[in-house]
Amino acid sequence: MKIKCPFCESEKTHLYLKLKDYFLTQEDFQIQECENCNLLFTMPRPDSSEIGKYYKSDDYLSHNEHKKGLVPWLYNRVKRVNIRNKYKMACKGLTNPKLLDFGCGIGDFLHYAKRKGCDITGCDLSEDARSLASEKLGKTIVSPEEIFALPDSTFDIITMWHVLEHVPDLKYHAQQLHRLLKPGGRLVVAVPNFHSFDAHFYKDHWAAYDVPRHLYHFHKESLQNVFDGKFSLETIYPLVWDSLYISMESEKYSGNNNSFIQGIIIGKKSNLLALKSKEYSSLVYVFRKI
Repeated sequence: MKIKCPFCESEKTHLYLKLKDYFLTQEDFQIQECENCNLLFTMPRPDSSEIGKYYKSDDYLSHNEHKKGLVPWLYNRVKRVNIRNKYKMACKGLTNPKLLDFGCGIGDFLHYAKRKGCDITGCDLSEDARSLASEKLGKTIVSPEEIFALPDSTFDIITMWHVLEHVPDLKYHAQQLHRLLKPGGRLVVAVPNFHSFDAHFYKDHWAAYDVPRHLYHFHKESLQNVFDGKFSLETIYPLVWDSLYISMESEKYSGNNNSFIQGIIIGKKSNLLALKSKEYSSLVYVFRKI
């Protein structure tokens, strides 16, 4: 039976990788590659009534800032540095922009952007995350459906920090993001890069595949295909800290009891090799609305 690409609907697809949900359920999944648009996509894809169970864990760090242990401690310390860097990447040259953080989680980036003078709006699919973010920001965080009901040209900038890989309908979201941005508006998208050294090193144990929570998997060309005709790519930045955390998690998935030290070694090697190849573990793409 032919498997259709959920983005371009081509049947020219093939098996790229077999792997498990090492993070939570240990269930088996596959990653398929589309020969037409070059996207990788997860199969089988949980439907909307099932996907929530794959996020139900105290270890899901993007929605949990109080978890104890060395890795969560490091994650939260690095997160503070990352937020400052992300703000510089995203808002460079803008003064008090109207900013939407799509998939804002518990609101850390928005909290910093608000302090810097941005007129902030946030949305998230998770009701728990929206509740935490609303309390932190003193402003109601809404669902994506409520954001998509807003009028055209509402925002100067839209950020998506490791969110696009979770989105089930890429075409629809690309259309909506384009509609919501003002003419010349900025779209900032951060996603893992499966062309990085650490992805090749860990193969099916690479933590950033994170199936089935990550429905799509990107490299530079395939991500540009998603936004082709709607946005022009202005620049790409690396997220150098991501390789360390991803490598530590990948070591753990590989059964290494010394995951911290070995993860640091592989993460640093990935960054050093990327100085030449530019294939960092995670990349930030800055697009301009056409």
